[in-house]
Amino acid sequence: MAANLDEAAVRHVAQLARLNITDAEAALYAAQLLRILEYVEQLAEVDTTDVPPLAHPQDLVNVLRDDIVRASWTPTQALHNAPRHERSCFQVPKVIDKESA
Repeated sequence: MAANLDEAAVRHVAQLARLNITDAEAALYAAQLLRILEYVEQLAEVDTTDVPPLAHPQDLVNVLRDDIVRASWTPTQALHNAPRHERSCFQVPKVIDKESA
């Protein structure tokens, strides 16, 4: 799996995420990701037969506030600082992927 990760793959993912990266960054990220994937492959070799599945290594309890209904902003207040809006909606630039257009 790690063998398929090269600078071209990093550039492709960066393009999908709409990130501009330099050739030096693509090389750096490819090397870093390869090291991470090699470590994950090493972890996959660990025998976990007698280890029960768990969501977190420590016993945690969700500490959430009570869900209390309270007043919120009106649409006018929410749109007050919006650069563009129409009626009660934010207007954002259209995003079209060049490859699928």
